[in-house]
Amino acid sequence: MHIPKEVTQTIQKLEANHFPAYIVGGCVRDTLLKIKPKDWDITTAAHPEEIQKIFPNNVYENQFGTVGIKTGSSDPSLKIIEVTTFRKEGKYSDKRHPDTIVFAQTLEEDLRRRDFTIDAIALKIKNLSQDSKIKKNIQYTLIDPFNGQKDLKNKLIRAVGNPDQRFKEDALRLMRAVRLACKLNFQIEPKTLTAIKDNSFYLQKIAKERIRDEFIQIIQSKNAAQGLLLLQKTNLLHQFLPELERGIGVTQNKHHIYSVWEHLWRSLDYAAQKNYSLEVRLASLLHDIGKPYVKRGEGINSTFYNHEAKGAYLVRKILLRLRFPQEQAKKIEKLVRYHGFVYDPEITTDAAIRRLLRKVGKENIRELAQVREGDRIGSGCPKAVPFRLRHFLFRVEKISKQLKGEEPSLKILALNGNDVMKILKIKGGPRVGMLLNILLEEILDDPKKNNKKYLQQKLIELNKLSLKQLEIRKKKAQEKYKNLLQEAENKIKRKYYVQ
Repeated sequence: MHIPKEVTQTIQKLEANHFPAYIVGGCVRDTLLKIKPKDWDITTAAHPEEIQKIFPNNVYENQFGTVGIKTGSSDPSLKIIEVTTFRKEGKYSDKRHPDTIVFAQTLEEDLRRRDFTIDAIALKIKNLSQDSKIKKNIQYTLIDPFNGQKDLKNKLIRAVGNPDQRFKEDALRLMRAVRLACKLNFQIEPKTLTAIKDNSFYLQKIAKERIRDEFIQIIQSKNAAQGLLLLQKTNLLHQFLPELERGIGVTQNKHHIYSVWEHLWRSLDYAAQKNYSLEVRLASLLHDIGKPYVKRGEGINSTFYNHEAKGAYLVRKILLRLRFPQEQAKKIEKLVRYHGFVYDPEITTDAAIRRLLRKVGKENIRELAQVREGDRIGSGCPKAVPFRLRHFLFRVEKISKQLKGEEPSLKILALNGNDVMKILKIKGGPRVGMLLNILLEEILDDPKKNNKKYLQQKLIELNKLSLKQLEIRKKKAQEKYKNLLQEAENKIKRKYYVQ
């Protein structure tokens, strides 16, 4: 087992000052599972003021006996190592924080207060004080009074001691149990699962930001759909996202083989397996949330008119209730509002795509296509989605380049038609257009020539040619321009694998 030197050195200093110290919590669990820990926690017999004396470079801004030791490491997981005094806790009147903190005398007392058995394992490093150099691979002993290693082996989430008591102490543990099950792909032990359902209403006492953070971690895991089903099964989903449950048992029309609920969690599952962004995952989960509110009729011909608009309204309301940042909420709302866009390569016009770009934003269009992809795959009737969406993205990029002026046209010339007439003192007519097309060919070959001084001199020279000679030069220029555009289009097509 590899323990970072910053951790072993922290323990070494504590034990050199005659304070027993142990690695505890999620970092022990993750290390045993061969997962890199996101942070490191140490528990010790030393009191906070004693810890601070040993480690002057510290942060201590809480009432729970935890001192943050600054290590100077560039690794985010090791910048601060949290060292906490052995402790026992009093009642949890607010279902979140203990009313009182009492320092304990033994490690076993400290482990007894923890939430789940797999997080109540401590690691003791052997003979550390006798080492002249800190070894990379060290000897250790595991202290495991609640059989957490057995639960790790059997892939079980089990509460320490009485599960009812654990969840009544801290109701956020209800969400944490589901989050751990998702992250580790574990099952929740039956008694613990029953206790979660029985105590689910206590989640109402938890700050929305805390619920949001746990929910985000569930949604961002590869097993997001499993987590969502577990939230619904344990009645936790009803406590913070009841609108989603309205889709349970709501049948759809001929374009879907699943109920609204099943369609939504399947769309989320697709987004999670593709490792799409949090915004795409949430939009995939919520894109049809408006359907149960607007459904008319039953069977294959039932309708859901304006469900996108209703869904967007509900999504914004939900996300702001859960304290999501305003900009993130707006983006997800847009993805839901326009997820039902229709694209047919042979029918959809450039103007229709430009309108969609204005509504959704060029920066969101790829993610909109991803939501649409999950929507169709999650329907059970995917049809020819991959090709159509690839072709759609090809058209979007092509039109975007036109809108941004990246595609060559007469507009990029440093001179326009009025300039030509003024410089040559001629009236409008075919000659003006011919001259501009020939000038465009010049700057396509050498963009540095696109300045008024050079183009003015070239104009005077070209104006000496007859109309027939200009016509020949113009056709040559237009052919070159056409080939250039085709080459640019083919490049974009190859990017999206379309013909």
